[in-house]
Amino acid sequence: MSSMWVLETPQPPPDARIAYGEAPQQFTELRKPKGKGPHPVVLFVHGGFWRAEYGLEHAGHLCADLAKRGFATWSVEYRRVGHDGGGFPGTLEDVASAADHLVDAAPSLGLDLTRVVAMGHSAGGHLAMWLAARHRLTARQPLYRDAPLKLKGVVSLAGVLDLAKGAALNLGNGIVKTFMGGAPEQVPERYAVASPAALQPLKLPQVLLHGTEDDTVPLEISEGFHARGVQQKDPVHLVPLKGAGHFELIDPRSKEWPRVVQAVRTLR
Repeated sequence: MSSMWVLETPQPPPDARIAYGEAPQQFTELRKPKGKGPHPVVLFVHGGFWRAEYGLEHAGHLCADLAKRGFATWSVEYRRVGHDGGGFPGTLEDVASAADHLVDAAPSLGLDLTRVVAMGHSAGGHLAMWLAARHRLTARQPLYRDAPLKLKGVVSLAGVLDLAKGAALNLGNGIVKTFMGGAPEQVPERYAVASPAALQPLKLPQVLLHGTEDDTVPLEISEGFHARGVQQKDPVHLVPLKGAGHFELIDPRSKEWPRVVQAVRTLR
């Protein structure tokens, strides 16, 4: 099976596209299951190493699959490296705004705010985990927001959960440093507020799925994050997917996909 299928095949259309800001990239796509609701929600953040050329189109397949299984999906688009205002801090501010917009939109859309799980793939895994971690920021830190959206839990699919480690490994030919506007030793205060690893323990349930053969974001990033979480008595669970690479985790036709669905179900 070609893992690139999700990137090459047109996505099923969403039920609605909802703007949360003025920029062209500041919108979410909503897909809803049949029935009146209120429905549990998967807030999905796509990957692509935070780069402008990779948008949310490839997430449509997995979102449509989750909708068939009874989950509403709130798929987030955001400004990325190459867009005006993309990178740190704009990308993080966008994802925060998209999440918090859900609070206002949920009642009229039949969505259950008490059952929202964040999930993201690759760089989107970083952003989803950061959404789950941002309640740890203090009022004196950048990116702090009062009363952020409360999550039931978070699922990371091959997420870049430790930005300092990602920079050290030179992921995506140095994209972490580009995204953050410098190396960890140059802008440590940025990494302190933007890297989920710097904000542990998160104190909410986390499931990390990661292919053992992933050559885009290596398994060791999830392993390190998991080990620190366990040490801090955080409710974090690591699921290594034997033989899987990077894209099987977002392909609803793959043999790994049921494990992803199972992770979401355990958190709702």
